[in-house]
Amino acid sequence: MAVSLQVIYPISDDTSFDYDYYTSSHMEIVGKHMGPHLQSTLVTKGLAGGPDTPPGSYAVATLLFADQAAFDAAMAVSAPVMADIPNFTNSQPQILIGEVIG
Repeated sequence: MAVSLQVIYPISDDTSFDYDYYTSSHMEIVGKHMGPHLQSTLVTKGLAGGPDTPPGSYAVATLLFADQAAFDAAMAVSAPVMADIPNFTNSQPQILIGEVIG
């Protein structure tokens, strides 16, 4: 069964997010270290939380793995990815690890 890792970067009054660094540098680091274990990635930039509502998150990154073994292998080499987070945001990421059901 496929496994997904979603990393959500919430917006609050005292946080910031550097989209240029995230897309040009951080995702390159993700690919370098976790890429061999990934099936696909999708990054969504928050635009709105609904009609006339500002977004609650800067971005959501979804990483898809073929199975638990691939996820575990990627997490075993993810230290450089985690260490890079302060280079583009001071937001505390929220994590959702899930079984893909649809």
